[in-house]
Amino acid sequence: MAPDAPNESLNQLVLSAQVVELGQIRYTPAGLTALDLGLKHEGLAQEAGKPRKVSMDIRALGIGAICQRLQALGLGEHAVFRGFIAHQRNGRGMIFHVTAVETPRVDSHPD
Repeated sequence: MAPDAPNESLNQLVLSAQVVELGQIRYTPAGLTALDLGLKHEGLAQEAGKPRKVSMDIRALGIGAICQRLQALGLGEHAVFRGFIAHQRNGRGMIFHVTAVETPRVDSHPD
């Protein structure tokens, strides 16, 4: 199905954010690893042709192999998080399911 087809569903989020909470590894009832974290985004976005300052906090969750990468991040570390949004299991709000994370490369050889 083509991406612009009417029945195609799209749910992707790419967010540059700072880790403000980092839980402990736990296990789902299915035996998968899970890790809860809190993210904070601050930046500029374009709205109606004008820059808008944006600041938000979002609850996030990693399940499976991504948990090791997320756990290795320290509090205060900035990264780009990719994933999707879903309802929380308790039905209270939404949660960002992180499926990939990219940390900024630090060049050890300045030019």
